[in-house]
Amino acid sequence: MLVLKIIGWIILLLLAAFVSYAVFTIICSFLVDPRKEYEHNSRFYRFLLDSWTAIAMPLLRLRISASGLEKIPKDTRFVIVCNHRSNLDPIVTWYLLRDYDIAFISKEANFHVPFFGRIIRKCCFLPIDRVNPRNALITINKAVDLIKRNEVSIGVYPEGTRNRTDAVLLPFHNGVFKIAQWANVPLVVATVKGTEQVNGNFPFRPTKITFEVLDVIRPEELPSGPTKEIGKKIECMMRENLIA
Repeated sequence: MLVLKIIGWIILLLLAAFVSYAVFTIICSFLVDPRKEYEHNSRFYRFLLDSWTAIAMPLLRLRISASGLEKIPKDTRFVIVCNHRSNLDPIVTWYLLRDYDIAFISKEANFHVPFFGRIIRKCCFLPIDRVNPRNALITINKAVDLIKRNEVSIGVYPEGTRNRTDAVLLPFHNGVFKIAQWANVPLVVATVKGTEQVNGNFPFRPTKITFEVLDVIRPEELPSGPTKEIGKKIECMMRENLIA
């Protein structure tokens, strides 16, 4: 009986700690201006983001295996590009690369998710207008500025949106590669597999997710002109990995 009581008290204390931390996070989120794009990566809000991600991984029963992380440069900021199958893709990426302060370029709707949307603003995530090219170019320039000021590395999905089709990849929006060109930083190419299966597996089965860094294209290897050739090279690289 004593053992059961001790276990019961431990469970209650853990639940109380979880609820208290959730309330604390919610209060902190209300201190963020939802209309503002922040120019400095907040260490405090980055900690909140990373800690809640670490809590979410086991709760969602994700089994993540990663390879090629040693290829990522440790002495410079970079742009990371990946295929996109699920809303979990960026979460898995910034969880695995939490030492690199990744800020994603994302659709505007994600910045209106309660509490979460405010936190990612403080971590220098950027909303992008996927309809108006002129507005999208403004976001690209902001991303370049963040990299040059050594605030964050940038994560972006060349497909532009989640791939809900049977196609391996959606057509690329090659303009996103200008970020690496203009910031003169490496372009990290990665793939993620399995995230689209979480909805069907949770909560009864775990989901195996594979994240792989395929290559790092150095700044001197990037052509200075149109980005179409970069897109072709990366698309072939990703496609070959995804169908293997």
